[in-house]
Amino acid sequence: MSHPFTFIADLAQEAVPPADGILSRTIHQDDQAKVVLFGFGAGQELSEHTATMPAALQFVSGEASLTLGDETMEARSGTFVHMPAGLRHAIRANSPTVMLLLLFKR
Repeated sequence: MSHPFTFIADLAQEAVPPADGILSRTIHQDDQAKVVLFGFGAGQELSEHTATMPAALQFVSGEASLTLGDETMEARSGTFVHMPAGLRHAIRANSPTVMLLLLFKR
């Protein structure tokens, strides 16, 4: 049976970070948003890139270095970021990290 909602009781358990690599899994997608759950092994990174749409990051667990434009800051469980379309950004996991990415479609 199909439900008109997405329910995940524990995001951290849905993307257990691999020992070496990055896991990504789309957990929701519709006409307004795409939601992707990432699990980063320690030391893994997404090199600098941009998105064509506004996005938000929610760090669920772990610690990561996050570059937004020309600034680098530390992210950890509970960190939230909103980014406009076109902002250069990169993520490097300092420990096994779980992160939620929300892409807002126009």
